[in-house]
Amino acid sequence: MERLEKQMQFIIEVDKVKNIFRQTYLADGNRKENDAEHSWHLALMAVLLKEYSNEEVSLEKVVPMVLIHDLVEIDAGDTYAYDEAGAATKEIRERKAAERIFGLLPEDQKSRFRQLWEEFEAYETPEAKFAHVLDNCQPLLLNDASGGRSWAEHGVKKSQIYKRNQHTSEGSGEIWEYMKKLVDKHIRLGNVIDE
Repeated sequence: MERLEKQMQFIIEVDKVKNIFRQTYLADGNRKENDAEHSWHLALMAVLLKEYSNEEVSLEKVVPMVLIHDLVEIDAGDTYAYDEAGAATKEIRERKAAERIFGLLPEDQKSRFRQLWEEFEAYETPEAKFAHVLDNCQPLLLNDASGGRSWAEHGVKKSQIYKRNQHTSEGSGEIWEYMKKLVDKHIRLGNVIDE
């Protein structure tokens, strides 16, 4: 019962991820998405787009990796992709959060979840590289679908998008090529600043 009690406490605690709102609008532009919606979307994308990974990947690792990658934001908050000041303290805030949140689990699951989260952050394995492709691609797709709304609101530059995606082609060259076309489209539309 102690194991089950810890698991149930974790499940209730991570429900808070539904209250962490991101800067990306839903495809219909109606409102901004939350972290739970983002993570669900990535899990579905992993299953759907696996064939575009540069290397063979295990969905048994990628799906839980994308489902838990933002749980740390319950404590650390969402750091907007182009927030340089927030990025300076992001790692410290997120590591502290990972210790607390994953620490709620039974030891074996704490270890597994923490290892998956660390693997995602390290960006070295085929699974982590593919998970990052999805994490970077999904907001870009939603920005396109919502008419570039978030990009225009934040005055996002092409160089910022390219810097954030400097390793995306390592996970999927095909998806990165697709993403670049969307960025070019929004430069033409005036939603992304070209410089």
